[in-house]
Amino acid sequence: MKDDEVADLLRSEVPLVVIEAPAGCGKTHQGALFAAEIAARNKRGRLLILTHTHAARSVFADRIQSGSVAIRTIDSFLVEIATAYHAALDLPLDVGRWARESGKYDEAAKRCRHLLEGSSMVSSALADRHPWIVCDEHQDASEDQHRAIMAIHAAGARARFFGDPMQMIFAKSDGDIRRNVERWEGLKALGAWGELEHPHRWLPHSPDLGEWVLEARRTLRDGGIIDLTGRLPRGLSVHFAENSASVPNKAMSMTAGHRAPISALTRGDRSLLVLAVGTERVEHLNSFFGRSMPIWEGHRRDHLTALVACVRSASGDLGLISDGFLQFVYATTARFSASSHGNRLKVQIAERCSRRARGATIHLQTMARHLMDEPDHRGVARALHKFTELVRAREDGFAEVTLDLKAEIRDAIQIGRFADVDEGFAEISRRRSFTHPQPAPRSISTVHKSKGLECDNALMMLCDKQSFSNSRYKRRLFYVGISRAKRSLALVLSRNHPIPFLTI
Repeated sequence: MKDDEVADLLRSEVPLVVIEAPAGCGKTHQGALFAAEIAARNKRGRLLILTHTHAARSVFADRIQSGSVAIRTIDSFLVEIATAYHAALDLPLDVGRWARESGKYDEAAKRCRHLLEGSSMVSSALADRHPWIVCDEHQDASEDQHRAIMAIHAAGARARFFGDPMQMIFAKSDGDIRRNVERWEGLKALGAWGELEHPHRWLPHSPDLGEWVLEARRTLRDGGIIDLTGRLPRGLSVHFAENSASVPNKAMSMTAGHRAPISALTRGDRSLLVLAVGTERVEHLNSFFGRSMPIWEGHRRDHLTALVACVRSASGDLGLISDGFLQFVYATTARFSASSHGNRLKVQIAERCSRRARGATIHLQTMARHLMDEPDHRGVARALHKFTELVRAREDGFAEVTLDLKAEIRDAIQIGRFADVDEGFAEISRRRSFTHPQPAPRSISTVHKSKGLECDNALMMLCDKQSFSNSRYKRRLFYVGISRAKRSLALVLSRNHPIPFLTI
């Protein structure tokens, strides 16, 4: 379908329109233009854009500057509804904190869905507030999220759904993916639908790479095999290497011969996004590259969430606070462990820093005193601030320590400026949502966290059977990875453990 035909369909009088949009084919451009036009002429309410990731939300926010458009993640939108009706839904007053800490966003969505389907007054009020709803990446919607939106649509809101079943990477089992694809096909049957098919992302630099990615998408979707033995398109390179670490699932190492082409790709200052499957593989690559590139942490702060929960439940208990502090530091740094630093810090706390010290122990005593003086989030923040100063100054005992998750550490320090830990966490999270953070020009990311992003050059490694089996889910994960780069894509493949859906 041509781009102008899709644009006309979006602007038609049809109440429900579905646009199937492969990665890089102009979905965000179409959606943003449509939303801006509708918002400019809309007489009532605000057009609502719902995304599934904060990265996608940031992209829309950068392109649309209008007070007549509301942009939310679908989780935050449903949490807002649940908060307004928390008593009726038998939920705590702070639904956002409850969902975040307990991981119960799905439960909040379920209760919202029942509310919206059962109360025409509530769904009609939302339809009046948001007469147009644009749903981005709707293939990732859960059954409850989907039905909640459909209830608002049934109450009068016009709906425009964008999605790509081949980017369905949050439903991991083949059964879940099959059911979600069936729901997507059913949604297409409820209204008009079209498909974007022009690979804009790769123009003007690598059009051949763009065409190859679209063809690879069709092959992966249909259960076929991608042939990498022939002539490759301009912009795509394939390299072979094996992980020679003695315990491959705990580290990444390569022979000099295997590493040489990878070193050539990462040499210099050109922008580069290194992609891997899973946080453990990202940590291994971080060490493999000598921590020369930061890890893209995305929007979520899982370790900080755990630290905040610990501070709240500790209620000033110094032992619990120090344990929470250490667990956070262990998770966000390297070469700071219980045996190297943590146990010694706990000894200083137990002895109230009563003994004379020298070298690294003096620094540990300074950190310990912060925790002892204020056994709460403020003491934790001050101890973390001192810790980062020691690392950056390469002081005795801290010269080898590295800060891996710098954004998460920085946010933990900033929370110390607030009187209340929950208030601080909520405000820091809100600021992060509206500042639209992006990866550094050279960084390492999981494929999951790269979804919704694009980059000039990407290096995906190590592509082996462990990372990409022949499941529906892994085929989709591979597709998301290969579709990020606009100019060049390098794949590092394993011959010993080949990917089942590649011919090499």
